[in-house]
This record gives sequence, structure tokens and C-alpha cells, in this order.
Amino acid sequence: MKTKILMFVVLMSMSAVLFAQPADRDQKKSFRGQGREMQAKDGERGSANELNLTDAQKEAFKQSRLALEKQLLPIRNEIGEAEARQKTLTTAEKPDLAAINKNIEKIGEIKTEVAKLQAKHHLEMRAQLNDEQRLKFDMFKHQMKDGKGMKGPNGPKGQKGAGREMKHPMN
Repeated sequence: MKTKILMFVVLMSMSAVLFAQPADRDQKKSFRGQGREMQAKDGERGSANELNLTDAQKEAFKQSRLALEKQLLPIRNEIGEAEARQKTLTTAEKPDLAAINKNIEKIGEIKTEVAKLQAKHHLEMRAQLNDEQRLKFDMFKHQMKDGKGMKGPNGPKGQKGAGREMKHPMN
């Protein structure tokens, strides 16, 4: 009788431990992706639905976004290479501070280039909007800066200042 009770207690403890474990990372990612799909409608993201874009505006935004991404892909790859180089430099047996500082400046210059391209793209898209659309577009940009965008009040993953940048719905 005691062994049956003991086995029952052990079984219950093990099941409680299993339920307390975090879900598999793949499951979390697919769940997050579903939220984006539910927000998206006809290929539009975020507040694009709220802007009431015409078909011509939607197509222009799509083409502009595609052109920007084509420009940014090699630049982002370059950032990745520079950041990998930074890791190599900082973990060397005898780190070279001058090389580290030079690489930091290179990363900064590349990120500045990305920011300039994104700002240009943003202004080009904004110029295609009427006054009402432009107001909503600008309001959304401020909401994203305040952390009240699509991810909720505390940013990505529900944490304030979590390491990812929040992107504008049209970028």
C-alpha cells in the first residue's frame, strides 16, 4: 500500500515538473507568427489596414519596400560580418584595441547608412499619402517609438527594452 502511494506521489510530481517546463522554442515561434498572420490582411502589415490605402498606393508601397530590402540585404550582411569580426577581435589572445575601435566605427558607419536609407524610404512613402493617411502614418510612428506598437506596451516578448528594434509597418 505504501509503495502504491509513493509511486502515485512520484508520478504526480513528475507530471507537475513536466507541465512547468517552458514550451519548445519552435512552438513559441509558430504561435507568435500566427498573431502576425491574424493582424495581416491581404498581405498588409500592422496599421496598413488602418490607412485605407488605394490599390495604387499598396502597389507603390510594395515596390518601394521590395527595392529597399534589396538595397539593405548586402548592407545587413556587411554588418553581420563586421560584428563577427568584432567578436573575433575582442576574444583574441591579445586584443588589439586600435583594431577593435576601428571596427566599431565601421559598424557605426554601416548602421548610419541603413538609417539614412530607411529615412529616405519613409519620406518617399509618406509623400504618397493624403493628409488623413499621413496623420495616421505619423501617429503610428510615434506609437512605435513609445513602445505601444503591435507588440504591446512593453515591446517585444513583453519586456521593456528587449534587444530587438521595432520596425515601422511599412519598412
